[in-house]
Amino acid sequence: MAERLPISTEHCIVEQDGPVVTVTMNRPEARNALSSAMLVGLADAWRYMSETPEVRVGILTGADGQFCAGADLKAMGTPPSDPEVQERMRRIPDFHWKGLLRDGRPTKPLICAIEGYAVAGGTELLVGTDLRVVAEDATLGLYEAKRGLFPMGGCAIRLPRQIGYANAMDILLTARSVTPREALAMGLVNQVVPAGTALAAARELADRIAANGPLAVQAILRVYRETEHLPEEDALKISDEIGWPVIGSQDAKEGSRAFKEKRPPVFEGK
Repeated sequence: MAERLPISTEHCIVEQDGPVVTVTMNRPEARNALSSAMLVGLADAWRYMSETPEVRVGILTGADGQFCAGADLKAMGTPPSDPEVQERMRRIPDFHWKGLLRDGRPTKPLICAIEGYAVAGGTELLVGTDLRVVAEDATLGLYEAKRGLFPMGGCAIRLPRQIGYANAMDILLTARSVTPREALAMGLVNQVVPAGTALAAARELADRIAANGPLAVQAILRVYRETEHLPEEDALKISDEIGWPVIGSQDAKEGSRAFKEKRPPVFEGK
């Protein structure tokens, strides 16, 4: 049964169910548009994921059939009503960039489960996650150029690297809406699922990841992030530095034993 964590805020619900943390943007009256209270909750959720050994994977979703309609500049400029959340906002350096996954991304895999609108900052959050499950009637898009704005969450850099220059410039420069099927064809998302099932599909994916060796999973993420733009020879050196300790870990031994004994492995992250 999921437990609501005390790092939740009025606009960001953080729950843990076994090894899976689910983060729900909770401002449905504004299509879950970003607010200071939401970004503080998101920033602390990513920190909690990274620092809590028993957490193996996270899911980011939105309340009431919507993901996130982007920034609400007025709400982001208004201090949260909760004094404790105000203090957290002062205490977390660059909480807005951390919450938006521009900085301080969690060291564990993060899956987004999208229903409804995921535009502007909503798509920037998508691009900051590792796996993406999207409902077939969702709407994606980076609308910033249409408003004379700039995608400050990092998409001008990340999107071309993830889906190629031509596809990225189409999305960024036209500022048009993108359908889930288009996004799947571009390689921007992993799955397109029937409306109303994105969170369930994301949880199924999370459970499959959580059953794997956590050291191996986290090492794969780390190697990619640290070597993305290095020459192969240099990248392989870093890959070896990170990978060999995993090969020698207790988890690796347990994986081999479980295979021989024809049973599911019990990984401890050691």
